[in-house]
Amino acid sequence: MTLKPWAWAGLGICAVGVSTLVALAFVDLGAADQVASVAGGAVGVVGLVLAAITQFGGSTPAPPPPAPARGVQASGEGAVAAGGSIGFASTGGAATPPSPIPPAPPAPPAPGAPGAGDVRASGARSIAAGGDIGSASTGNAGQPGA
Repeated sequence: MTLKPWAWAGLGICAVGVSTLVALAFVDLGAADQVASVAGGAVGVVGLVLAAITQFGGSTPAPPPPAPARGVQASGEGAVAAGGSIGFASTGGAATPPSPIPPAPPAPPAPGAPGAGDVRASGARSIAAGGDIGSASTGNAGQPGA
């Protein structure tokens, strides 16, 4: 573990202060008590100022730039389009959300950064997402050409 220069400086100052107080205590205990009181008060004030600076005056990193605008368009009967992730989508038929009783439903999509570009779902019962799709049903089960 490497320490930053300010940490080394702080450790050095503490070591000098402690050794000075110990040496002074052997020479004159009354003077050592007075010096320790003043030094403790000064360290307390410095700590209070540093805490206030950290709490109220520290700089914060700039917020990330906003994501570019994306077009989301769904055209066609029962079409579904989303700029982000979709947990479950059904565009018709007798489809229902997966049952929580075994078998377990698929895991929800992980939140991630949506891809670049527009999202378009065109055509009857089409589904499109700019992110992940957890489960989707177009209602085509049992139909010719499905």
